[in-house]
Amino acid sequence: MNVVVSLVRELVVVRSATAWHGYVGRDPFARLQLAEGHRDPYALYAEVRARGEVIPSPMIGFQTASHRVCREVLRDRRFGVQAEGALNRGDGQMSLLELDPPDHTRLRRLAAPAFTPRALAGTRSRIEAVVDGLLDAAPREGPFDLVSGLASPLPIAVITDLLGVPAANSAAFARYGATIGSALSGPQSVAHVVRLIEANRQLTRVMTQVFEHRRREPGDDLVSRLLASEGDQLDPAELAPLCMLLLLAGFETTVNLIGNTVLALLDRPDQWQAVVEDPSLAAAAVEETLRWDAPVQRTFRAPTTDVELAGVAVPKGAMVMLFLAGANRDPAAFDDPDTFDLTRFDSARTGGAEHLGFSAGIHYCLGAPLARLEAVVAVQRLVERFPRLQRAGRLRRRNGTVIRGPAELLVAQPAAVLAA
Repeated sequence: MNVVVSLVRELVVVRSATAWHGYVGRDPFARLQLAEGHRDPYALYAEVRARGEVIPSPMIGFQTASHRVCREVLRDRRFGVQAEGALNRGDGQMSLLELDPPDHTRLRRLAAPAFTPRALAGTRSRIEAVVDGLLDAAPREGPFDLVSGLASPLPIAVITDLLGVPAANSAAFARYGATIGSALSGPQSVAHVVRLIEANRQLTRVMTQVFEHRRREPGDDLVSRLLASEGDQLDPAELAPLCMLLLLAGFETTVNLIGNTVLALLDRPDQWQAVVEDPSLAAAAVEETLRWDAPVQRTFRAPTTDVELAGVAVPKGAMVMLFLAGANRDPAAFDDPDTFDLTRFDSARTGGAEHLGFSAGIHYCLGAPLARLEAVVAVQRLVERFPRLQRAGRLRRRNGTVIRGPAELLVAQPAAVLAA
């Protein structure tokens, strides 16, 4: 009940504050939560940069869309993820993201070996098989939703395999996990709060069944390896939150990375055609999407001591909102940053800058190699099987502004497009 009350209070208080500071105070962070930000967050990120490298926000403390500042903060050990006054929902579902060293280091070390390129080397054939099966089910000339037909079921199948979730539980994992993932930008309504609480309860129940199954029948999977670490390196109470995070992160980033990449290419027929003619360019398309329209738009940090950041005094514990997607379009770091360019990372025009699509520092995305691999395979197979693909309907984007991607992306071969 305390969690429900906290979430409802957050919904009411935050929405009221957002409306006031957005419409009246014109705070860029508040405006990101309004229709203006949903339409085009990148214009607001540019406004933040125009005002200064670090500017105040009455809602969060400080905000920045500077590539230099974001990268500096992410790599600076004086900054952590515990901000004074930040609401603690008490659900622990994103625990690893909310922990600083040494606990963050300990838990990350337990999960990290499963996500190295070497560990994932044998996963490509499984990913290819899943993608081929999904594309076999897609109509050759009829419209279909790329999100529900490919981008969403692929990472769900892969991450449940990696965790060792039995097939009987995978559908429930996907359904309840997607509901909880929808709260990354905060609760949207009282009904949403109710759904979140129920999804959390059901997912905990299913996860408990998986743990019991893997205790009886351990396998070569991540849950089994984590269970083997219980009591020594892993507290039993940490097991469910860690697996919950791996589940959510395992598909929330990838589903939107695939959707954003395909959308960017279809909106630029010449670049889509370039990938059709050379499917190896899928990797370049994915990498440029991570810079140009990253699934994870922002994160935050708080200093553990008083610091000066880009000439601005930031007190201990104050929140600094890092607009990673804005930093990725900083003209001080990237030439012509608002242009989607397949050749960008093959040229010297970046000046050596690295995008922050997967963050940086100790919280660099644990599953980055897996997300890249899934997205590249999905795009390669798609251009090979559907070379004449086009958009076939109005784009519907997902709610929220922390995670960005299409909720529905209707596509079809030309005959179906013309008939629509």
